[in-house]
Amino acid sequence: MKKSVLLMFAFLLGLSFQACNNDKTYAEMKEEEREAIKRFIEKENINVISFEQFQSQDSTTNVDKNQFVLFSENGIYMQIVEKGDGEYLEDGRHEVLARYLEKKITAEGTDSLSWNTDYENSSMLYPDDMIVTRSGKTFSATFTSGIMSSVWGSYVPSGWLVPFNYIKVGREISGRSKIRLIVPHSQGQSDATRYVYPCYYEITYQLAR
Repeated sequence: MKKSVLLMFAFLLGLSFQACNNDKTYAEMKEEEREAIKRFIEKENINVISFEQFQSQDSTTNVDKNQFVLFSENGIYMQIVEKGDGEYLEDGRHEVLARYLEKKITAEGTDSLSWNTDYENSSMLYPDDMIVTRSGKTFSATFTSGIMSSVWGSYVPSGWLVPFNYIKVGREISGRSKIRLIVPHSQGQSDATRYVYPCYYEITYQLAR
């Protein structure tokens, strides 16, 4: 029943986006996306740093200064809140649990009708489960269970994989890695890609036991 409700919500959400975007070109939608991200960064007082500065800080971001590093090659912004107490993922397959907040970034701010698997949300207590595969510096992944797989399918957004080069993923809840992301449509979930909108995420990663 829960899965059916989520799928129906996604279908209706998609129809509303399609109706809004029918008269806009792809170039216009991308420009609106850039403006929405720019306004979000200004509104949230985000301090954008370069990848070079990020590297000089031992691949960390200063949370007190609200730093987000911009990956210019894909347009993703990332803040590492907690690097984690585990280990960097080695080559091979890993079962990773993800808890997250997802918000659609709009011209007005963020859409409150978003997925949330935080512990405080009683209707979405269970994390999403995914299989992450590493080969050198390249990561790929598929969802095996959870809200994302129920609504958007098994594909894991490319933006979700960027942090794995910089965080340590462990098994203990107390030592989970936590990141914040601004993800443009080209690196996002299937609906964001289709309807050209960016998303803001807060995600914790933890190895499955």
